[in-house]
Amino acid sequence: MTIDAHHHFWRYTPDEYGWIDDAMRALRRDFLPEHLAAELAAARVDGVVSVQARQSLAETEWLLALAARHDFIRGVVGWVELVSPAAAAQLERFASQPKFRAVRHVVQGEPDDRFLLRDDFNRGIRELKRFGLVYDLLIYARHLPVACAFVDRHPDQVFVLDHLAKPAIRRGEIEPWRTQLHALARRPNVYCKISGMVTEADYATWTEAQLRPCFDTALEAFGPRRLMFGSDWPVCLVACGYARWRELVTNWAAELSPAEQARLLGETAVAAYRL
Repeated sequence: MTIDAHHHFWRYTPDEYGWIDDAMRALRRDFLPEHLAAELAAARVDGVVSVQARQSLAETEWLLALAARHDFIRGVVGWVELVSPAAAAQLERFASQPKFRAVRHVVQGEPDDRFLLRDDFNRGIRELKRFGLVYDLLIYARHLPVACAFVDRHPDQVFVLDHLAKPAIRRGEIEPWRTQLHALARRPNVYCKISGMVTEADYATWTEAQLRPCFDTALEAFGPRRLMFGSDWPVCLVACGYARWRELVTNWAAELSPAEQARLLGETAVAAYRL
């Protein structure tokens, strides 16, 4: 079974998706389950995890409604207001939905680089384990030291790092990202998604050779048992088609044993998110 552990849906509006700039204008349209289904069939992907793109309870409700109608959506990473005293009530509101598997906050967009260490945010994080929920870490490479301190506060919480913490591929900077990723990976409760790399490189001129050190570093740090395939569709489309990204990951993983390939391409996501 192949699982795409990271993609998005949206109905495009300029107000809600202001981060889609002119360089990403191809994303200024709707991306819905019927659009993704065709990509999955062509790339031989069996199921997906749908991840929030808006920070609203309405987003979580919408994704869960889509998941209820489409069997190929195996899980949802939604959003709740973790910094709010109402976080527990919001989590309880969604907890009865069987495909509600995780929560994410767009930490990379917060002006405070130490946002992960806020007391109110950590109170919200402590509520997740009660509902059997994972937390997805969306951060930049510069946040990795803070992420280590954050994860250390929650040794029994499962975390999934999105997009390898967005290494500076475009600038060709491997350090200090490599060292700091290894440090985070020493926490055994952290998984990592092989996703989001092509959009950290130059959209038009990236090469497999540029991406290879990031692939290899992730494997060295986390091993195949804590790595999972993700497409970051439709964001990836500004630099790479869905089938092409699937091919890149599959070709790189071909050096692994069949059991390790199966783990990376599907079993890790099933285990981490309890799909």
